[in-house]
Amino acid sequence: MMLTRSTGWRRVALGVGALATTLTLGGCGTLATIGKLEDGAGAEAMRMWDRWIEGEGDIAVATTWERKVKPGLTVAEVEQIIKMVATEHNIRDVGTLPLSKELEARSGKKEPVLTIYQFCSPTIARRMADFSPAMSAYMPCRVSLVERPDGLYLYTLNMDMMVKMGRKLPSPLKEEAWSVREAMYQIIDRAAKGEF
Repeated sequence: MMLTRSTGWRRVALGVGALATTLTLGGCGTLATIGKLEDGAGAEAMRMWDRWIEGEGDIAVATTWERKVKPGLTVAEVEQIIKMVATEHNIRDVGTLPLSKELEARSGKKEPVLTIYQFCSPTIARRMADFSPAMSAYMPCRVSLVERPDGLYLYTLNMDMMVKMGRKLPSPLKEEAWSVREAMYQIIDRAAKGEF
């Protein structure tokens, strides 16, 4: 318990120090920007910070969701669930990159599974790019299936960064972005559990 309190106070002190430094260096621009952010953006930033620390500085750990696939599920079953859930959420399958199969074709040797599935809602993508052209770099939404020594894992971008940390999204874009967030979360969660 003492360690938790100490760690908690350390986080608060770091946060206050970072905020003070930011305000000193950024002044009014920082305050103006903070006023444009979604409610809870700071809390989401701290969750990402914690994941970054847990990942020993690996930014990909901080910015993604990860699920370990239940032992016994086959690649074909996981893929079937991924595509089924995407269809349920009206997210289009816009391509699959079977990278491990490509490497096997080149080398003639068996490779650990590495497949990337891509999904998109063209209408929502257009609206999001109109709101923030830089957001197009995150499109289409992707789910990766990665074989590691201890089993299969699913990864996707932490969509909470998009809907909770950025500038306030206007309605109906906010609701549409949230629907994409829910779809991606459900895809990896249900596929990992084997929920058809």
